[in-house]
Amino acid sequence: MTQSSGVPADIPAVINVGLMGLGVVGTGVAATLLRKNSPVSDVTGRSVRLKKVLVRDLSRPRDIDLPPGLLTADAEDILADPDIHIVVEVMGGTDPAESYLKQALSAGKHVVTANKEVMAKSGPELLALARENRANLLFEASVGGGIPIVGCLMNELAANDIRSIRSIINGTTNYILTRMAHHRTSFQQALREAQDLGYAEADPTNDIEGIDAAYKLTILASLAYRCAFQHEDVYCEGISKLEPQDFRYAQELGYAIKSLAIANLVDGAVQLRVYPAFVPAEHMLAKVDGVYNAVEVDGSLCGQVLFHGMGAGREPTTSAVVGDLIEVVRNMGRHAAPSRVQAGEGPQNGPALAVRPIGDLQARYYIRLDVADHPGVLAQIAKVFGDGQISIAAVLQRDTHPETESAEIVITTHPAKEESVQHALQAMAGLPQVRKVSNMIRIEE
Repeated sequence: MTQSSGVPADIPAVINVGLMGLGVVGTGVAATLLRKNSPVSDVTGRSVRLKKVLVRDLSRPRDIDLPPGLLTADAEDILADPDIHIVVEVMGGTDPAESYLKQALSAGKHVVTANKEVMAKSGPELLALARENRANLLFEASVGGGIPIVGCLMNELAANDIRSIRSIINGTTNYILTRMAHHRTSFQQALREAQDLGYAEADPTNDIEGIDAAYKLTILASLAYRCAFQHEDVYCEGISKLEPQDFRYAQELGYAIKSLAIANLVDGAVQLRVYPAFVPAEHMLAKVDGVYNAVEVDGSLCGQVLFHGMGAGREPTTSAVVGDLIEVVRNMGRHAAPSRVQAGEGPQNGPALAVRPIGDLQARYYIRLDVADHPGVLAQIAKVFGDGQISIAAVLQRDTHPETESAEIVITTHPAKEESVQHALQAMAGLPQVRKVSNMIRIEE
């Protein structure tokens, strides 16, 4: 006999949750579950209780009031407890989080995770483990904070053949680029501001070198193309080489600079890349500033759709985690597949697709050179481009330095092959008239 909510009555009278991690997001999840009128219980009509919270240090002060006995430093208090039905993991990193998730799924526990690194590196294995044990594995919070992109790729957009995904999915880098664009600050100054505000970690490498975005893009591409990609498949380039003059030239040329995570299907192969790019100033992605994220999906039926919102922080990520938790509770006891990823239904279901190397990319390019301010320099540079079958679209010379007899030249190209452009840059770097190849940025039209 089923209850009026439509959920079979053979699920436990009280559904117990074990929470792994009590940092920024974990505190938000705990506070939501401990509220008198918790939305998880209100929406599902079931009694959902937070039973245990795993932390590293029991003596550490917390900015949340917790009932006595709730905290534990022993993962087995959650993983080995048969009365804990759902594990919510918000620890981050792969060790020990990955082993905890495997143990939970092997025990038949349902899992909600916000762990982008684990899902990027071991998602197919975890999904298979979930299928084997008829468990839910949901991971909306692993990409885009409160933006519901994972669920939409699995459901609302599932009828589409996805042509491309273009996204801004790291709030730290977007904040830094916004400061550099609007205030002409240096990269180092903008990074320090991001760290002071808590947007960037003490070690910001994963953010500023594009690694975090590459993890997230791996997840999005795997869902969009129903094929298991690895994070190593993503070409990754950070933002640390950008300088204030790049933003000045970008504005003069009618562009904004954004760190984009892009997946697109070209001739049966997928190209995955993360790098700073020129984006036309009138495009919606160019207007995404601060710590906001955005994901643009181009589908065969839906056309271009844009998801926009806060990409990180306690509230938006808590929203995604709790939303997944609500769905798990709704799914418990169902015999039919739910509306999202249950029992490992996921990216491995599609045909295998090749990964197209970055050298095959066709794009326009912005190139900034520090050259000797002598006659004939442009002719030598033009010859290098001509030898590489690269057509020059425009040349700008704005800054000259008589005291050093040097000048700064900016060149934009017509569409060219990445491999040819890289060879041309190497050749130019060897010219005695070229003192430095200062930067190369791809132009995404």
